[in-house]
Amino acid sequence: MTPEPQTATVQSPRDRPALLSQLAGAGYALVPAPVAATVLELDVQGLSALRGSWEGLPRDEYLRDGGHYRARRHSCFVYAPAGALQAVPHRPHWQPTSYNALHGGLTRWFEPIEPALVNAAAWERLLASLGELFAQLRAVPRWFIEAHQFRIDTAGGIGRPTPEGAHRDGVDFVAVVLIGRRHILGGETRVFEAHGPAGVRFTMTEPWSMLLMDDARVVHETTPIQPHGEPGVRDTLVLTYRAGGFQEPAAHD
Repeated sequence: MTPEPQTATVQSPRDRPALLSQLAGAGYALVPAPVAATVLELDVQGLSALRGSWEGLPRDEYLRDGGHYRARRHSCFVYAPAGALQAVPHRPHWQPTSYNALHGGLTRWFEPIEPALVNAAAWERLLASLGELFAQLRAVPRWFIEAHQFRIDTAGGIGRPTPEGAHRDGVDFVAVVLIGRRHILGGETRVFEAHGPAGVRFTMTEPWSMLLMDDARVVHETTPIQPHGEPGVRDTLVLTYRAGGFQEPAAHD
């Protein structure tokens, strides 16, 4: 029987150790939206005002499975714990094939995240708060952050949130934030030990709920979605935090 996913049951910012304990112990934590808002001290109202940014995302032209179900934007940042979040000049997204068998080794230039989102105080707070949280588990001078806006749609029938299958991202920590979902079936998230048989399965349904993962310890995937009554969408924000700089081909030659 698949065990229940570990969730944080905290009531105030002072209960942050409970979340840290779960993430450190299991390598992942499923964080309900109210808990995320409280522990990370997020401006949920400000974040919700930014959800329109997921409408009209440019189509992902790099899908090697021939699909047209994914749209996305991508931008990069550097954050020094207790410091300021800084956007870096626009750069491509790159992963080695050891982490992404489908799209690894491919230099992918996506359109950057729009300034209205990047410059919003609620956005800066979200990225910085997660950076502070992860730094309590792994002390680093700075985080190199990649932010991915995703929309998976079912206009063509089936949409695949993770066409590469179960994978790691080649970073230190990953945060998958659900922005919303509508008119879909499926989209079950699965998290398993990277070097063992244990795992959990669950479906994220609540906007601003989060899955936090120690990328070295777990692999993850999300099952395909299909339309429910009419074409639907699943919107997420994926944030990756890496201490050793951004992944790029020169580092893997």
